[in-house]
Amino acid sequence: MRAPSPASAALATFRRHPLHFACLATLGLSACGGSDSLTPLPTLDGNAPLVVAHRGASGYLPEETLEAYTKAIDLGADVIEPDLISTKDGVLIARHDPNLAYSTDVASHPEFADRKKTTQVDGETQTGWFASDFTLAEIKTLGGISTDAERPQQYNGLYKIVTFQEIIDLAKTKAKETGRSIAVYPETKNPTYHRDLGLPLEDTLIGLINLAGWNSKDAPIYVQSFEPSSLKYLRAKGLKTKLIQLIDADDVDFKTGALTYAAPYDKPYDWFKAGDTRLFSAMVTPAGLAEIKTYADGIGPWKRYIVTVKGTLDASGNVKDINGDGKINDADTTSQPATTLIADAHKAGLFVHPYTFRNEQRRLASDYKGDPKNEYLAFYRLGVDGLFSDFTDTAIAARTAYLKEMGR
Repeated sequence: MRAPSPASAALATFRRHPLHFACLATLGLSACGGSDSLTPLPTLDGNAPLVVAHRGASGYLPEETLEAYTKAIDLGADVIEPDLISTKDGVLIARHDPNLAYSTDVASHPEFADRKKTTQVDGETQTGWFASDFTLAEIKTLGGISTDAERPQQYNGLYKIVTFQEIIDLAKTKAKETGRSIAVYPETKNPTYHRDLGLPLEDTLIGLINLAGWNSKDAPIYVQSFEPSSLKYLRAKGLKTKLIQLIDADDVDFKTGALTYAAPYDKPYDWFKAGDTRLFSAMVTPAGLAEIKTYADGIGPWKRYIVTVKGTLDASGNVKDINGDGKINDADTTSQPATTLIADAHKAGLFVHPYTFRNEQRRLASDYKGDPKNEYLAFYRLGVDGLFSDFTDTAIAARTAYLKEMGR
């Protein structure tokens, strides 16, 4: 999923979870065990929204490690989310970036010093160490590190990089232990980039899903990508799982609240390669949603497409530093009225899983009063079908409060 670059989220029919209420099948009739009518939840299927652990419990432990995924499950996550890239020998591993410098301790391994290089990833020039130059055995010697300076650093280097197969095995094991379904939500990361390297992701991914026995619409798996061609290829090659089109943008103009578009976050890279001049914004129009419905089951938009933020301007037209910390960020803004995207997507038959929800104060609009649960509540009330969170426990606590609010 998208995060600020170090260089510059379905229908829950499979769930066997305490929050999956059998009485929802009779919405509009009497409540379970009572005579009062239940108010339908505003999700596409009427079920409680999913909590997707974004790269695991990444707010607490180095992201996309087995330990981070285990902690997220233990905290109550319905779904765990890995980004998939390829090693030199074609193994799918969980890393957000092909550039290992961003999230591993590769720089502290002198034996790999000569692998450092400068190259382009989706048109962006990057310098570092790239997974496609390493075998799985070599990558297994590396440790994950925290990608946010405000998060715990004491675990850096302790936990190893994991394969997608290991994540599948973990989900199945924990499902047996807990008695609830634990879904996985892999993303084909930079699929055009990998294809150009001769390391395409899709066929390997399909093979692993088939091996897991998960190639069906009701299996505990969602497959996502920013590139439509990757999802279309997966569907054409026989993948029957739920597919999700991710929708990005570069940033928000705090002066106006408008989303901004700059490469590589302006459009899917496969669109760029094909000469398609449309931006990601084309995907959230009724026509764009109808197009997505032809090959996918849901959308994963950056949350600012649903609720954007806007700053207060001073006499010179600059955004005020309202908290006086000397920095201008989300904490100096106010959330704006919601767009119609959720309703529009639901009308098109698409579920909506926005990303990414985080606890740090700098990431919270001022009207949330420093409490991240207030942001979750706002989006739950709007009818999201699920959301991506770095802090599973906060997302679960807010969902519990929301469902209580809704009489459940």
